[in-house]
Amino acid sequence: MNRSELVAALAERAEVTRKGADAVLGALAETVGGVVAKGDEKVTIPGFLTFERTHRAARTARNPQTGDPIQIPAGYSVKVSAGTKLKEAAKGK
Repeated sequence: MNRSELVAALAERAEVTRKGADAVLGALAETVGGVVAKGDEKVTIPGFLTFERTHRAARTARNPQTGDPIQIPAGYSVKVSAGTKLKEAAKGK
């Protein structure tokens, strides 16, 4: 499902215009992105998803073509965890 299909489905289910559904989806993405960028708290949609920023330590890896070691600097990543309702839906229940 791409973004336009998601917006159409949200608009139909929530009985709002596509423009309104698209605005809400955009606002959700901006809000979650802003909180994750700060890194001091996580965003939880109960039973559905949890988003949080994680720190990745510096490490040594190998170049797959040459086998030479390369240094990968420390950085940040995003951890997304499925909630119980989403897990149940994935099981087909």
